[in-house]
Amino acid sequence: MVHPPGAPPPTSVESAAPPPGARALAIAAVVVGGTSGGFIGWAFVALQCRGECTTPSALGAAIGAVLAAAGVAVLAVLVLRAMTEWRTIEHSGDPAAARRAAQEARRRS
Repeated sequence: MVHPPGAPPPTSVESAAPPPGARALAIAAVVVGGTSGGFIGWAFVALQCRGECTTPSALGAAIGAVLAAAGVAVLAVLVLRAMTEWRTIEHSGDPAAARRAAQEARRRS
């Protein structure tokens, strides 16, 4: 919500954090991505293996799951950070407000 012209800009934003639904969706995306990566890793090894392939298939599934979940997690963090910055801009009406808030937070820590 942009403040009306002539009115002083708000001094603080109630909460610029992404809504809980967005965070839950990000967690669900990481879980789905990890599960999909696990299936892909398992299938990749199972297609190339002959005979007893339990351990190699399990390793392929584990490596695929970790890599896919990590990739989706990076994207989820970037999206949530962009949402946070957008909400800060939307509430303050000042595109530089998010950057100043981050700099102030770094100075305090």
